[in-house]
Amino acid sequence: MEGGIHKAGSTEFRDLLYLTSKQPFILRLAFSAGIGGLLFGYDTGVISGALLYIRDDFEEIEKSTVLQETIVSMAVAGAIVGAGAGGWMNDRFGRRPSILLADLLFLTGAIIMSVAPAPWIIIVGRVLVGLGVGMASMTSPLYISEASPARIRGALVSTNGMLITGGQFLSYLINLAFTKVRGTWRWMLGVAGLPALLQFVLMLSLPESPRWLYRKDRKREAEGIMRRVYPPEEVDAEIQALRASVEADMAEERALGGGGLAGTLRKAFGSVVVRRGLAAGVLCQVAQQLVGINTVMYYSPTIVQLAGFASNSTALALSLITSGLNAAGSVVSMFFVDKVGRRRLMLLSLAGIVTCLALLSGVFFAVDSHAPAASEAEAATFGPNATCPEFSHAAAAGERWTCTQCLRAPSDCGFCANTDKLLPGSCLAPTEATRRLCRAGQREWYTMGCPSSFGWLALLALGAYIVSYSPGMGSVPWLINSEVYPLRFRGVCGGVAAVANWTSNLVVTQTFLSLTQALGTPGTFLLFCGVSAGSFVLLFLLVPETKGMQFEEVEQMLGSKDYRAWKKFNPKPQHS
Repeated sequence: MEGGIHKAGSTEFRDLLYLTSKQPFILRLAFSAGIGGLLFGYDTGVISGALLYIRDDFEEIEKSTVLQETIVSMAVAGAIVGAGAGGWMNDRFGRRPSILLADLLFLTGAIIMSVAPAPWIIIVGRVLVGLGVGMASMTSPLYISEASPARIRGALVSTNGMLITGGQFLSYLINLAFTKVRGTWRWMLGVAGLPALLQFVLMLSLPESPRWLYRKDRKREAEGIMRRVYPPEEVDAEIQALRASVEADMAEERALGGGGLAGTLRKAFGSVVVRRGLAAGVLCQVAQQLVGINTVMYYSPTIVQLAGFASNSTALALSLITSGLNAAGSVVSMFFVDKVGRRRLMLLSLAGIVTCLALLSGVFFAVDSHAPAASEAEAATFGPNATCPEFSHAAAAGERWTCTQCLRAPSDCGFCANTDKLLPGSCLAPTEATRRLCRAGQREWYTMGCPSSFGWLALLALGAYIVSYSPGMGSVPWLINSEVYPLRFRGVCGGVAAVANWTSNLVVTQTFLSLTQALGTPGTFLLFCGVSAGSFVLLFLLVPETKGMQFEEVEQMLGSKDYRAWKKFNPKPQHS
């Protein structure tokens, strides 16, 4: 809708229920395309649990944090390429073929991962899944938006967003379901192929986007599809509106002239409105990732283990809470973003994030400071060759070690807790035999974090972090990016911001575990806390409030000589 900001409201959701009861084809269309959002969310969440069991099956992965990070982040790298290729495919071949290809890539990647005999095969599967996720993440909302009635468009697109967080929650449930099944992580990763297959089959029977068809001069096909989507009394007016909109878009493209992407970028950066819009939009997208959210979504069970919960199934069960809070937060945002305002909601969100990250850093510092001692006598009960070699040398030199020093040993040693977890335990060599011996004695085997009485406090801080993040920084940056760019440059600017988001995501996911080794867990969360505090300052200085403003008023605000992001803007009336 060109007159103002298009955001799903309660009226749209009522219209959605009414229209889908009259025209069930709309619901079928939206559900089929919306599975792309579910796949996006599922892949984000499933690897966090699968990684726990992949580490158990491959010793080289257990010993290499870089390899663990690569398995997680290669899907993000694939998504960056997939999003770029998807944009070209959408324009060249249409929305429907792009979704079908994304499904094939996702299905192929899921099958490859489920049968992978070696880590590098898992990485190949992750890249293919990432390509599919990147294509689906931009194509599914576009297809739903273009093929649905205007008055319920916002509700249907918002539903796609909820399916992403719903997919994350579903992945944790499925991870839990397979914890006791032979081949745990293979099932977790392989099951993702089923919704991709379902979407592929459903999309075969669905039409192309009428807007794309109209742009390709296939007007009769476009009109036929619209007659299936709209009620008879509305369809002629909607066809006229589509014709006017497409002709206006094409006229705008002709006005921009040739030069391709490079020429468009040069013209875009020559405009002060675009530069200020990009400063706000890209900052929101980068900050969304650098506050550390994907360390929680991709490594949530690992973080729970760092807090002192050694069991894989316990870590997965507790991580389900964070995923549920994230899904709930995305719903809360839909009700408050137009009441509180975009800028204020993000600043409140960042203030909560800084507080929670500081608390997490303090809790993990307490976990390290109060870690149980490593006992030479305890280790001796496992046999002469079971003790961690670095611990043996340290003990011979009269040094006292705790679980923390044990887990940081160059040999990647493990800590076998006492039956009373807070009493001195054993620092043992990282072999399958010592791990089995430890667990045979009804003891917990720790490789990521140490036994602690502070673990529940860490979980509370993690939950508060998600509650702070999800309604504000979780969803508002995408809304800001739909509002701050002039219409003629919205596509290219949105692409720049999306690449910034995915690239920041890649940096965070590829470095988190290495940071915990280099800085310690407390230092890593303190670093994220500092970055979040810096983001708060920059966001205050560079991101304006756009609540209730029409697109033309936003452009007028960004182009004004006395523009200050923190000052309220009073738009001047437009004279024709």
